[in-house]
Amino acid sequence: MAQGYSSRLEKLIKAFTQFPGIGPKSAERMVLHLLKQDRVRTEELVRLISDAQANTFFCERCNNLSEKKICHICSDDSRDRSTICVVEEPRDVASIERAGVHRGVYYVLLGALSPLDGIGPRELKLDRFLARVSKGGTKEVILATNPNAEGDTTALYLAEALKPYGVKVTRIARGVPVGSQIEYVDQVTLGRALEGRTAV
Repeated sequence: MAQGYSSRLEKLIKAFTQFPGIGPKSAERMVLHLLKQDRVRTEELVRLISDAQANTFFCERCNNLSEKKICHICSDDSRDRSTICVVEEPRDVASIERAGVHRGVYYVLLGALSPLDGIGPRELKLDRFLARVSKGGTKEVILATNPNAEGDTTALYLAEALKPYGVKVTRIARGVPVGSQIEYVDQVTLGRALEGRTAV
């Protein structure tokens, strides 16, 4: 926590540490940067945050962030509705969309299974996703959860839960990043790359 500031500034700096990945030092730099700006720019930032919070919702179909009841992806008739990509967070949708390789639709879990944190299938409302698949029309579900313990657990759970519906279930590939050198790749990533090798 920053020292030598008024209690008002210390409270503001502490508030900034609530953002993911922001420690006390980064919070202090952000607050000081904001305070150096002219009032008009700061007020505009506050207005934009307030406006986004008041007018952004979770899509009723996929849980992605949206300004309407149904997000722009779900309402796009050119998307392949038979392919659903399952991700953990709205930012994952944004990343995949920037890559420009998925023309299907999405389902955002808004988290991952983590029994130690009390997050189970009920908390993620997985029954809602399974109900969507059970209506028919889905040919493939792509599990694009994060490559960590929680993401893998979530993918395994969904793969098992989807078996009765007869849909193709795939998991995104994991391996050596493009442009990297094998000697610098960690053992887990290298192992997964070898396990997931494909024919050439």
